[in-house]
Amino acid sequence: MRNYAHLELHPAPGLNVFVGANAQGKSNLLEAISLLGTGKSFRTSRERDLIRDGFELATISGEAQVRAGAIRLGCALTATPRGSRKLYTVNGRSVRYAKFLGSLRVVSFVPADLHLVDGPPSVRRSFLNGALAQEQKSYYRDLARYQKALSQKAALLRAPAAPDPDLLKIYDETLVTAGTALMIARNHFIRALGVVAAKAHARWSGHERLELTYQPNVAFEAETEDSIASSFEQRLRLGAEQERLRGMALFGPHRDDIGLNLDGRSLAAFGSQGQQRTAVLAVKVAEYAVMHERSGEAPLLLLDDVLSELDAERARAFLDGVGGFEQAFITATQLPDSLPAGTVYTIKDARVEASSI
Repeated sequence: MRNYAHLELHPAPGLNVFVGANAQGKSNLLEAISLLGTGKSFRTSRERDLIRDGFELATISGEAQVRAGAIRLGCALTATPRGSRKLYTVNGRSVRYAKFLGSLRVVSFVPADLHLVDGPPSVRRSFLNGALAQEQKSYYRDLARYQKALSQKAALLRAPAAPDPDLLKIYDETLVTAGTALMIARNHFIRALGVVAAKAHARWSGHERLELTYQPNVAFEAETEDSIASSFEQRLRLGAEQERLRGMALFGPHRDDIGLNLDGRSLAAFGSQGQQRTAVLAVKVAEYAVMHERSGEAPLLLLDDVLSELDAERARAFLDGVGGFEQAFITATQLPDSLPAGTVYTIKDARVEASSI
């Protein structure tokens, strides 16, 4: 996979730190581990990039101990003239992605996550979808249904001819049903996330108050399925002409966002770089804690060259915040200061050697 011709790794429980210069394979290794949990790369949407140059196949397999017992997971990517094809296996049996997802839960923290505050809403929606799809298989199914109906509706609205009202109605009904489920799940998750993130942030900053809020594109009065569905239906009905004139779907959870405020003011607009980074650390600690609490087991923690982006105090605070991890993987160009006890691996030219801290 990528620059690895072959690698067999038996990581230790607790902390595993991979140290090496750039372009030696550190991020590639974490990317492979992440594939066993999420089935997707945290670095690229071009899956052909995961296959080593000159090869047509890349495979990653691993065995993990989860609450249900030992589980063997596999992911194989095959290059084709039209891109790539992916095969997922669980305990040796081929499965669909929906069945594979969530078998092994993973929380990753990569440099791009530092833009959760100042990036566009799509970054925060992607964060939500990634966390909730691992946690709830129903969420992934609802998301897939919603995205399919959204794509079909968008194509209908873009067509030169006037959209078929009956077909448009069918798409809107699916959007309301699936979208309502997404909004309920997001609302509950962000509320839980906000509580934990605020506590973590308060431990680090003292006097500053972090607040996370769900900002649905379709406002609703009561947090019930009927109320949300009714609000969504009404918004689509009132905005139908606007959507037709614009030739695009304008309303629904595909335009949701998360509000991040510090002491009542927008972090993106008024927060310093240090304040924004501390807030992101708190959000990632909260993601880990909420996923742990809801699933009943600790996810794998993957930190890809993030500690080098942080000062020593913030890096240590983050590791202390997720101190209950059972197994964590960290990459760095040099050994970070004040790490808890663990195993250090050196990586050079896609070769891995281990030694204890």
